[in-house]
Amino acid sequence: MILDDSFKLKSQVCFPLYACARRVANNYAPYLEPLGLTYTQYITMLILWEEEEITIKDLCLKLYLDSGTITPVIKKLINDGYIIKHRSVSDERVVVVSLTDEGRKLYDKVKDVPKQVCGALNEKGYKISNEKLSVLRDLLYEILKFC
Repeated sequence: MILDDSFKLKSQVCFPLYACARRVANNYAPYLEPLGLTYTQYITMLILWEEEEITIKDLCLKLYLDSGTITPVIKKLINDGYIIKHRSVSDERVVVVSLTDEGRKLYDKVKDVPKQVCGALNEKGYKISNEKLSVLRDLLYEILKFC
């Protein structure tokens, strides 16, 4: 079958973004697994360490996840004692999650994970300046605005 070059996998922007995101996220596993966290639980906690309390709707928006994906993550974090879930006082239809004291303590256990992941990537020969990482991150956030 003859394909137009623009239809080949190597011409797609989506594929290297997808593959790179999966590989980068997988580099977190050796540091998160001993703490009983998945990557999705970790990024959920990142939001909570920043916000302390957030509606599930806003959490989904910030993480670009749907409620069906975030629900088991929230359940696990509740079972582990890191967050609690409750109804908003101002609107009972709104569900809110809040950080617990155990969730705050977890921060001390994971605060070095980004440095550890970067160090592991450097050991594998991947070296990129902080400036280039910043440019890449900003570009990716720009793309997310339109997706």
